[in-house]
Amino acid sequence: MEWEFIAPMLVMLTLILTVGGVMVLRPIANRLGDLVEVLQQGRADPAIAQSLEHLTHLLEAQDRRLEALEERQRFTDDLLASRAEKALPGSPGRSGASGALPSPGGQSGGTADG
Repeated sequence: MEWEFIAPMLVMLTLILTVGGVMVLRPIANRLGDLVEVLQQGRADPAIAQSLEHLTHLLEAQDRRLEALEERQRFTDDLLASRAEKALPGSPGRSGASGALPSPGGQSGGTADG
């Protein structure tokens, strides 16, 4: 007769301890699994780390080249703007300006002798 009371209590106690253990230990096990995975990825493939470092160097070189190109473009824009400011007050057009391109015949200026 005692086993009729003890057996259900043992089953309930086992069930409660199992559910409580899963609720407490599952997040800890998940974090430990994530940590082990990250550690294995870092050690497992040094080729990926070398490839990533190479790509980083390439991107830095491209960034330096782009900055130099932007600086050159800014200088050219400023130079053209200063030329335009000098040409605007004196004359409405640029056909007779000293910076005119040579004609296809090899003569400079805007006149043709011949």
